[in-house]
Amino acid sequence: MLFKPREDGRVNEGATRITAGARRRTVLLLISLAIVAALGWFAWSHFYGGQGASRARPDMAVPVLAATPKVEDVPVYLDGVGMVRALNTVTVRTQVDGKLLKVNFVEGQDVKAGDVLAEIDPVLYQAQYDQAVAKKAQDEAQLGNARLDLKRYEQLAASKAGSAQQADTQKSTVAQLEALVQSDQAAIDNAKATLGYTKIIAPLAGRTGLRQVDPGNIVHASDTTGIVILTQLQPIAVQFSLPQQEINRVNAASAKATLAVDVFGNDGRTVVDTGVMRTIDNQVDPTTGTVKVKAEFPNPNHQLWPGQFVNVRLKVKVLPQALTVPTSAVQRGPSGTFSYVIGENNIVTAKAVTVTQQDENTAVIVNGLTPNDKVVTTGFANLSDGSKVVIGTSDNTPTQDLAPRKREQKGGQGGQGGGRRSR
Repeated sequence: MLFKPREDGRVNEGATRITAGARRRTVLLLISLAIVAALGWFAWSHFYGGQGASRARPDMAVPVLAATPKVEDVPVYLDGVGMVRALNTVTVRTQVDGKLLKVNFVEGQDVKAGDVLAEIDPVLYQAQYDQAVAKKAQDEAQLGNARLDLKRYEQLAASKAGSAQQADTQKSTVAQLEALVQSDQAAIDNAKATLGYTKIIAPLAGRTGLRQVDPGNIVHASDTTGIVILTQLQPIAVQFSLPQQEINRVNAASAKATLAVDVFGNDGRTVVDTGVMRTIDNQVDPTTGTVKVKAEFPNPNHQLWPGQFVNVRLKVKVLPQALTVPTSAVQRGPSGTFSYVIGENNIVTAKAVTVTQQDENTAVIVNGLTPNDKVVTTGFANLSDGSKVVIGTSDNTPTQDLAPRKREQKGGQGGQGGGRRSR
């Protein structure tokens, strides 16, 4: 129905009132429909939620794994990060100048102390040695003749047939020739040593690196690069750092006995070698607040390599007959650490425990448990204080999260209750 405007241009007032009333009715209708929908949803959720809660099995046992505390000796370790270093590293150089005739090693070869690694042309040094030997022989011949003359002069002087001064002069000549022979022997020793330097000997057992010079080149004693770098790998050293707060503890322990050190592989868990602590540095690094410790390892399979970063642990003492449980049995809650202890009728109770030390596998308990207790190690998702459990094996460990069933059990109580959860 159309309302024509009046001639003065204004809309009829009655038509305006009809339009406003229709709008109010539409708004009221929409509000009523929303209220009905909300009431219907609430009734549906309450009805089916109540049925779900009534179908829950509050008496169903929670599947868990359990363990019994053990009494055993527990080692105490200090962990650190270090670097593998060769116990000895030598740059093998020539001590004489000359032509490099032979290289008797292969790069990366294991050599023994005393092995001939390379050879220098010995012709010149052999000639010098022969010359020194000949010079000594000449002087020894002169010394022999001088001694005979001295003997004659002494006999003449004793019989008053000769001058005593002549005998004394001959005695001085003999002494000079004896000193000359000794000098000749020193020259021989020097020439012999120089001749020996033409064979370059390995000073220690180790592994050769990359060759720095090839045969046929002229080498000099002043060369800084040398012929090869020799590294001792067996035994090998590891240098690691410990906090300065542990200095007194380590010193006290090392004064009683030699401390064992373990080094881990790339996975951070497998011990690849065990050695001993050799020394602790005599000063603390002020920039890091740590002190350097050096340990030595036999390294039988070359599993440690110079320059490699490794995780190490230093055993400082052993806790005798300590009570231990798997680390997974120790949980943390608002009140501190606790464990679920399985009691009569397989009902669990949360007991506060005191832990002195723990690692990835074992926790040492000093208060809260006894060797006769049985603690839960797996299956905490649906576990609470007072829950009933069934102890399984590792083959049937629960893999799904049963928390929805637990929430249904607690739904009738307004979602309250439940035990402490592990973090």
